[in-house]
Amino acid sequence: MDVTGIAVAPTITAQTNIAGAVQMGVLKQALEVQGQSALLLVQSVAQVTYNNPPNLGNNIDVVV
Repeated sequence: MDVTGIAVAPTITAQTNIAGAVQMGVLKQALEVQGQSALLLVQSVAQVTYNNPPNLGNNIDVVV
């Protein structure tokens, strides 16, 4: 019977759990950064002001 295999199993399981926790943390950070970027993009679009004259676009000339 190989006893070393039994001793290694909990270590591998612990390493797998730690790796999963680290990957989940990185994913959460990436999602947070992506959400902040999207929010900044929406805010920048909302702040656009147009300096066109008020009469611009009121009349359309159509020749048929």
